[in-house]
Amino acid sequence: MLAAYVLAQREASDFLDGQLRQVALNAGSGLPDADAPPAADQDPEDQLAVTIWKDGQLLRSDRGVDERRPERTGYADIVMGGETWRTYATANGTTMVRVAQREVVRTEFARHAALGALAPLLLLIPLSWIVVGWAMNRVLGRLDDLVQDLAGRGATANGPLAARGVPAEVAPLVEAMNGLILRLQAALDAQKRFVADAAHELRTPLAAMQIQIDALVGDDGERRTALAGGINRASRLVDQLLRLARLDDDIAEGRGSVDLGQLLLDCVADHVVIAQGKDIDLGVEIEAPARIPADGDELATLFANLIDNALRYTPAGGQVDVTLRLVDGEAVVSVCDTGCGLPPGSASRLFDRFFRAAPPGIEGTGLGLAIARRGAERNGLRLTVENRRDGQGVIAVVCSQA
Repeated sequence: MLAAYVLAQREASDFLDGQLRQVALNAGSGLPDADAPPAADQDPEDQLAVTIWKDGQLLRSDRGVDERRPERTGYADIVMGGETWRTYATANGTTMVRVAQREVVRTEFARHAALGALAPLLLLIPLSWIVVGWAMNRVLGRLDDLVQDLAGRGATANGPLAARGVPAEVAPLVEAMNGLILRLQAALDAQKRFVADAAHELRTPLAAMQIQIDALVGDDGERRTALAGGINRASRLVDQLLRLARLDDDIAEGRGSVDLGQLLLDCVADHVVIAQGKDIDLGVEIEAPARIPADGDELATLFANLIDNALRYTPAGGQVDVTLRLVDGEAVVSVCDTGCGLPPGSASRLFDRFFRAAPPGIEGTGLGLAIARRGAERNGLRLTVENRRDGQGVIAVVCSQA
């Protein structure tokens, strides 16, 4: 704005200096020009034209303009010599003076003044963009650590966001987010404590009831069997709730290396009796040895749930195959069954807690796949469960994250 003011002032000063000079020269004929720097009005078209009449006679006429006496005084726009002029005329009883100036001169002066005011703005706009962009990058650059902290947080992260280096304008937002994190963490801790406490409290009376049922003598066998089955289902549900509560804890550091082939053999061995009781052919094939960094207990829970699901939904005479192979150097485990398959529309809710896609008559808690997926996520693995392409059952695949 200061530059615009200076340019406009210079333009107006030059123009007004020229007007002063011309008024002095036109005050009388034959007056000499002063010894001064060349004026801005040296262009003949910039000069004023003065015409004087006295007692109806023309005394003076400049620039060959129209010598007709004006009919009225004051300002007027007239055409003389094919050009538009701006004139001012004044008179007394005997004398009339008219001063005229070309309209193009006035237009040029206005244009120069406008350009003088606009030029600094045209330079200021891109400069302001550069300055604002630099300032925004500098301010937002101080938020990079905060963004990376937020992006790297998992569902179990409970530490506050670091406020160091954060602009003062953003500090209240960081403090509010830290308060929200603390409240959410408190709610999650309360939920986990409730699940763990409830499951622990239920486990003891269920175990006691099981002992009492086993000690019954002479009671109705069918009633005992039904009651024992109900207690077994409740005990299984409590056990799975406890597993979920443990899997929601923070991931331990310094995990060891797990022999995946041996772990699968142990899991299959634990389910051989169940498979034989249901007349299901349970097999395992280790195509190549593999070791992965993971928690052995969590992996055992993961594959135990997948094998248990496969046996649960496969009818008598069916087959469940567990296979370990290497694909592009990565370990891939598949659990394939010949069961009833997944019903249409169940894919989006398959891993939801307490959701069951099994047909009526097949027992389950709806927590097996939820536990399996949580165990896979905690160990950097990806779990997919889908119908086999041949339509003969379900295949669950566990592999490294892509």
